[in-house]
Amino acid sequence: MRHAETVTFGGSALDRAGELRADAAALAAAAADPAARTILMWRGKPLINRARPASLLRLPLDHPALAEADPASIFLGREDGAPRFAHDLSGWQPEDLDASQLGGFLDPSEQRHPAFAADEVFVELRRVMTWLSPRDAELAATAKAVFGWHDSHRFCAKCGAPSEISMGGWQRTCPACHAHHFPRTDPVVIMLITHGNAVLMGRSPGWPEGMYSLLAGFVEPGETLEAAVRREVFEEAGVRVGAVDYLSSQPWPFPASLMFGCQGEATSHEITIDPAEIEAAMWVSREEMMTVFAGDHPAILPARKGAIAHFLIENWLADTLD
Repeated sequence: MRHAETVTFGGSALDRAGELRADAAALAAAAADPAARTILMWRGKPLINRARPASLLRLPLDHPALAEADPASIFLGREDGAPRFAHDLSGWQPEDLDASQLGGFLDPSEQRHPAFAADEVFVELRRVMTWLSPRDAELAATAKAVFGWHDSHRFCAKCGAPSEISMGGWQRTCPACHAHHFPRTDPVVIMLITHGNAVLMGRSPGWPEGMYSLLAGFVEPGETLEAAVRREVFEEAGVRVGAVDYLSSQPWPFPASLMFGCQGEATSHEITIDPAEIEAAMWVSREEMMTVFAGDHPAILPARKGAIAHFLIENWLADTLD
């Protein structure tokens, strides 16, 4: 696909400097480098300057706010040769926090730490992902995914003992049985399934009214991407799929997926949904989808900008999938 790496969270060519992760002395030297900077996360939200154009804040490692952060940082790599880290400030409790909005599909809340200016706030990444540059988006997505993994994998999966962060944040090591655990990424296929001039769209229960997207599902052990596409589409919508092609991928740290965008040709047209999987599905013609993307459709909202579903449909409409 011609524009594969222009998808949100992709294409920034970050130097992750993986060769330094096992070198404690090199990591200490990187942290002592005057050019080193860190990004700050709070409960999965990155700290940005929201004044347009919005930007991810990069703090010196002696910034006062880091005194409240977890000392176990993640080494993200190098940016223009300078070390980049991430720290977690989730132990800080904002005043008047409305916890009911946190982690929601559309979390509009912003949290400002007293050490920062009015425009420097913690925000939901899905809300601002299209505001950020490719590099800012990749750094924020990486930090969110790795911190999220640490938060949910504090104990050894082999023996159950508490494990410890190692390798610059890219590993957990069990001091009891010496097992090593690494950040997980779950493969998910998301499918642009076409039949003639129409694309298959569906919606999950609980989505905002009018929200439809491409069908998607997790890849199972022992399964190829192509087989997962055919299985998921048939399970969810009862539609058979023939030829399948890979198009593009997108890291999706909500919480820990890698979305494989695929194109498939339907060999059947009749839809029979599985209500345990999706709430509704329909074929949408190219002309009708143009109306959706213009925001003029009476019943369907356009796919969320920044998500790979929007990216794939947009390129399908522009005839730039190959």
